[in-house]
Amino acid sequence: MKIAFYGSSLLSSYWNGAATYYRGVLSALARRGHEIVFYEPDAFDRQAHRDIEPPDWAKVVVWPATPEGLRAVVAEAPQADVVVKASGVGVFDDELVAQTMRAARKDALRIFWDVDAPATLAEIRSRPGHPISAAFDEIDLVLTYGGGAPVVNAYEGLGARRCVPVYNALDPSSHHPVPPDPRFACDLAFLGNRLPDREARVETFFLEPAARLPERAFLLGGSGWEHRSLPANVRHLGHVYTRDHNAFNVTPRAVLNIARDSMAATGFSPATRVFEAAGAGACLITDAWEGLELFLKPDEEVLVARDGADVAEHVASLTRERAEAIGQRALRRVLGEHTYERRGDQVDALLRQEIAAKREKNAA
Repeated sequence: MKIAFYGSSLLSSYWNGAATYYRGVLSALARRGHEIVFYEPDAFDRQAHRDIEPPDWAKVVVWPATPEGLRAVVAEAPQADVVVKASGVGVFDDELVAQTMRAARKDALRIFWDVDAPATLAEIRSRPGHPISAAFDEIDLVLTYGGGAPVVNAYEGLGARRCVPVYNALDPSSHHPVPPDPRFACDLAFLGNRLPDREARVETFFLEPAARLPERAFLLGGSGWEHRSLPANVRHLGHVYTRDHNAFNVTPRAVLNIARDSMAATGFSPATRVFEAAGAGACLITDAWEGLELFLKPDEEVLVARDGADVAEHVASLTRERAEAIGQRALRRVLGEHTYERRGDQVDALLRQEIAAKREKNAA
């Protein structure tokens, strides 16, 4: 099948947490024979911060973020068997969801793929006549980055025909154990951009433990923290390119995952960072959220913290031997159950099932 995918960026992870997810799922689909064209806008300085060049498994069309650029890429939607509009493109989102779904061929499968379901659902509920809800009659399938039953029930309750979570996962060819790198040596590292619905949780789960443990070294990676007051034992790196993520994960004694407010409240939404860290064999400490045990077993494959005091206790008591054992168990778990090859099988089966059902319905 030819898939036209309208998303934020495949080439850059700069202010674009979905990049790893897109690369993992779409490359797996390409290995199953699908022809992929990814349409990403030239916006937010992402093209100047590419992590990868256009891959051999997808054609990437970088379009000018103008009305003319929008018209040009929408005009290509009828060429595809599957038309996907992802959430969070960042420019012309309303126009893209309405126009791509309308432009798709009658026999094509039309998908809205939500990479931030809690935020999208809140926006839909707050805006009567939201373009996504208005397009539910044309959208055949909603796929989500996570969220479990609460998100599925919410979407189908709002009028979606069908909603299926496709959880993020591990690409072992991209995220895997590597030798430690002295640049990232510390007791606890956290990687995440400074976002309004995450900052308070970063304060609680990272900066507060750093203040409690002044003799320990903490490392903060990500954009937006340049003007934030930090404890003296916290070193800020700025943006960390994906090529350095493996070393960033494997070098510290432990790495920290902090869910955004909406993801933590919804549950069943493991961040990409969870699988990147586990794939490198890192010892991961995560804030608590419902559904975690579906992916990693607490106390054996991951350490769980309810608050900053728990994080500080984990860091203070964690030996190198225990950290390595937790990391190795996590690596075995994700390699066995949570790779993008498995997600590729899931999505491939969904596409074929939905296309067959649609063609049967159209022929009736």
